[in-house]
Amino acid sequence: MPTIKLDPIDRKILAELQDDGRMTNVELAKRVGISAPPCLRRVRTLEENGFINGYHARVDARELGFEVQVFAMVGLHSQAEADLSAFEEQCRGWPLVRECHMLNGEIDFILKCVSPDLTTFQTFLTHELTAAENVASVKTSLVIRGAKDLPGVPFSVLEERSLQE
Repeated sequence: MPTIKLDPIDRKILAELQDDGRMTNVELAKRVGISAPPCLRRVRTLEENGFINGYHARVDARELGFEVQVFAMVGLHSQAEADLSAFEEQCRGWPLVRECHMLNGEIDFILKCVSPDLTTFQTFLTHELTAAENVASVKTSLVIRGAKDLPGVPFSVLEERSLQE
């Protein structure tokens, strides 16, 4: 797959859509300083090349009745690629697991779980997660409150770096 180099307008488009994915193409074009037709072509190209993977509403979990957020640190018995992939596939099937990241170090995976209550999470923990094949250990940390939760990437860091070069 060829490496695609993004120009400053592409990065502006991505930054604007990351902040507000619902804006119209006309508004987006105005914000990035080009006309609407080439802006739409650029957005389609960014989508086709995998820079934009989708558009989502950010919902308030607590307002919707999901009071419990937990990070689960999972250690596996085997780190063979087939076993790692099998665990990742299992995670994709668990609705309470919202994020799954493989790490290096003492733990193999960290899972972000969201649940309506502690009882529901405890049932998932004991009947599914710790009972899953190849799971050696699970340590959990209950989130008390979140201080920052931003989607995407910090485009401003790239801008600062390019100005310094």
